[in-house]
Amino acid sequence: MSIDTEAVSPDVETYPVVVTIARDFGAEGHEIGKMLSLELGIPFYDNEVLVRASERAGSSVSDAAAYDEQCAAELFAFLPDRMDARSNGDKLFAHVVDVVQELGSQSCIIEGRLSDYILRDNPNRIAVLVTAPLDARIEIVRSKRGWDEKRAKKLVKKMQRGRELFYDRYSKGKNGLHDNKDIVVNRARFGRQGCVDIIAAAYRAKVAAIDAAAVAEADATGAVAADATAAHPAE
Repeated sequence: MSIDTEAVSPDVETYPVVVTIARDFGAEGHEIGKMLSLELGIPFYDNEVLVRASERAGSSVSDAAAYDEQCAAELFAFLPDRMDARSNGDKLFAHVVDVVQELGSQSCIIEGRLSDYILRDNPNRIAVLVTAPLDARIEIVRSKRGWDEKRAKKLVKKMQRGRELFYDRYSKGKNGLHDNKDIVVNRARFGRQGCVDIIAAAYRAKVAAIDAAAVAEADATGAVAADATAAHPAE
């Protein structure tokens, strides 16, 4: 796997390599993110985003969790430009943006919370979608919770719809849950470890491209300096 050096920035201080993981509900994106963190040796942030955002909002984590990646059904909740009409979810998301930008100032893995869209201006970001067919996701949830299929299907559809609405709402329709991803991995086809291997390979390819871009930039700078010296030799 190789990546065009022109598609990355060698300035990793400003643009660290960050993996964002969007996931369909039941596809085990959380578990894959944790495994990827161990594989790459970089931090993984999931619920930590909510914890930090709730602290900044001055609310409890349990209260904030009711709005986590969900859209509020409060009156006027869909009028985000009116400050007096902003829902609690809107207010929490403003802090989520700050937290994601702060965490994204270093190389890491960030799960959900529209992090791929929030960090869209980072050319070294790798936007991942972890997915699986609906029936596979229902079976994963059913098996984990010990439920019957009907109950598991109801939860999967409810939570999936909430995530999709969350993406549409807070990106103002510019970035859906399944949109603008660099990599899409199928949990049902590749398994957890297979998904980790694919994403890890992309991460390492991105790092290699950045290193190559840095070398090319240094060579170009050296060539310019050499030309300047040749044009104006020391007297």
